[in-house]
Amino acid sequence: MSDYKILTAGDTALVVEFGDRVDRQLSVRVLSLARAFDRTRLDGIIETVPTYRSLMIHYDPLRLSAASLITAIAKLNDGLPAHDGTGRTWRIPVCYDASIAPDLDYVASECGLTPSQVIELHSETIYHVYMIGFMPGFAYLGDIPAELVLPRRLSPRQRVPAGSLAIAATMTCVYPGESPGGWHLIGRSPVELLKRRPIPATLLAPGDQVMFAPVSLHEYQRLLEQATRGILEIAPNGEPVMDAAPAPLPIQR
Repeated sequence: MSDYKILTAGDTALVVEFGDRVDRQLSVRVLSLARAFDRTRLDGIIETVPTYRSLMIHYDPLRLSAASLITAIAKLNDGLPAHDGTGRTWRIPVCYDASIAPDLDYVASECGLTPSQVIELHSETIYHVYMIGFMPGFAYLGDIPAELVLPRRLSPRQRVPAGSLAIAATMTCVYPGESPGGWHLIGRSPVELLKRRPIPATLLAPGDQVMFAPVSLHEYQRLLEQATRGILEIAPNGEPVMDAAPAPLPIQR
């Protein structure tokens, strides 16, 4: 395939741009090229960073020339699969209770739905992880049902609690940590999306699939207590599981 552009990003990175929109097929090509570079282990490649529609490739110009990298991009791109099913599937518990979903009623009203219908539509969708950005562990998940598409809030919140489940435009997310945010908050998850110990690690990765499993407020509080103690773990393709022994508490922010 030759329908892509290569842009320079300084003297140590190139950007392979596949399109100008948020689209799952473009995302497949971006992620397939990233994995192709992972497999080839080309000397001089430092890191690949996928976005919605492009792949940034950081390289060491003392070990790999831009011309050689462009040649490698063309070679790898010609063999990209039309479909990529290497991502994992996650089932993440979330609570849509009004006490921790401050925008649920607003979203329902704006969309001409009841809160129960919003919950049903949101939780019955299988989401695609397009990219990680904004903050460590923040996964951009798409695409939400057309009935729930809303622009961001006119006035962003200065503090959004960690674990907040939110929607904006065609995306949904779970905030991995407390931060400012302008998305509509419709629930909360007890799952820790960013592990800080023993080494920093994110739960989700580009290309993964995510389903949200509604839980009661009581169950959310129970799972959150486990997460606080460091014993709540989520496994791909499964339900929440608990470690045999407590893990260290996360670093306090």
